[in-house]
Amino acid sequence: MITMINYIFLVASMSSIGTPIGCLISGYMMDVLGRKRSLIITEIPALLGWILIACATDVRMIYAGRFFVGLGSGMVGAPARVYTGEVTQPHLRGMLTAFASIGVSTGVLIEYFLGSVLTWNVCAAISGILPLAALLLMFFFPETPSYLISRSRPEKAREALQQVRGSTYNINQEMETLINFSNERDVKRPKGFREIIRALLKPNAIKPFTLLFLYFLIYQWSGTNVITFYAVEIFNDSGATINKYLAAVILGIIRLMSTIAACILCRKSGRRPLTMISSIGCGLSMVGLGGYMWLKSYWTANNLPFIATWIPVLCIFSYTIACTLGFLVIPWIMIGEVYPVQVRGIIGGLTTMAAHSFIFTVVKTYPYLTSILTTHGTFIFYGCISLFGTIYFYLCLPETKDKTLQEIEDYFSGRNNNLRTRNIDNHKPKVLQVKKGQILP
Repeated sequence: MITMINYIFLVASMSSIGTPIGCLISGYMMDVLGRKRSLIITEIPALLGWILIACATDVRMIYAGRFFVGLGSGMVGAPARVYTGEVTQPHLRGMLTAFASIGVSTGVLIEYFLGSVLTWNVCAAISGILPLAALLLMFFFPETPSYLISRSRPEKAREALQQVRGSTYNINQEMETLINFSNERDVKRPKGFREIIRALLKPNAIKPFTLLFLYFLIYQWSGTNVITFYAVEIFNDSGATINKYLAAVILGIIRLMSTIAACILCRKSGRRPLTMISSIGCGLSMVGLGGYMWLKSYWTANNLPFIATWIPVLCIFSYTIACTLGFLVIPWIMIGEVYPVQVRGIIGGLTTMAAHSFIFTVVKTYPYLTSILTTHGTFIFYGCISLFGTIYFYLCLPETKDKTLQEIEDYFSGRNNNLRTRNIDNHKPKVLQVKKGQILP
């Protein structure tokens, strides 16, 4: 007999099953059908899923609905970021791509609020409004110029670029750059399975994939989604005196505000500094939380009173801020930046699939790790991964801020070394030198 706990587990896990599948489907679909049509199609399973949940008369409809919502969630991740990355100018790309993270944080907060005042089927019906609105609005958006040029449709690309830049913007130089890059690199869609595999194994594809694969691995194994999924339980176990449900709501608000700050900082700062802040901040916060949990277990074993119960609350809030400023935003931005246009869809889908697989693995293994390493040992383990990850980011993570997609692709192809790593301050701006008698421009 299936118990209530098993029902809850199945309902929760059905979304996680659908998400990686959606990532794979959208990756291939994006390169075959285009970015725009893919974004339209991705909203259909999400809309269907919410309708099934809202109209559910038995648990099987809820299972199916959760699967389709997860499928749609996985399908939309890569196309949304690739589309944003391809249509925006370099100085705005990071900030606008990061808006997706604001959407996630806002959605979580809204669902928490709706769930506290409405029934679950009404919440599902309201949630279905967003994919429906997104589906209809995408019909008014153009295909990306990069994709159209790669399909030998320069006139359509010109129209699309003019639409996204505005009627008064002179697009001639940008169009010339896109066309020249396409001609020089022979940017055409791979035909057949062998050509796709060959394109995926080229340095300009495999290098950034390895970079982001390890980024997501470190990011997820720093315990990010453990804090998100088990926030109430962690507050309760830590002995904090604050109401655990109130603390979880405050945590959601802090996450949203930090995400907004991260979007602003993406334009002011680079990918590397924000990543360093995250890896160091998350590592120290997790080690601090683990240290306090160890002290709590010692106090409990010796019948001693708890002291400084504000410390775990501070550690969790600090962790959320540090994580949101970099980890929660930067790797998702880079999915739309670092891959070659030939296979940007497929490899972007593979990357999002890997990211969601890490989320599933970390969340599901947390109870087992706590039984083996204890709760404080698990948190210290997560913190050490984040701190050691700082070394990797310092040595290997390039700075893509304000770089064109063509410059980034050339960097990973080995054609230039214009993206900075390691000593990010070594490149000083050129100083204007004025000679006697020279008239300044």
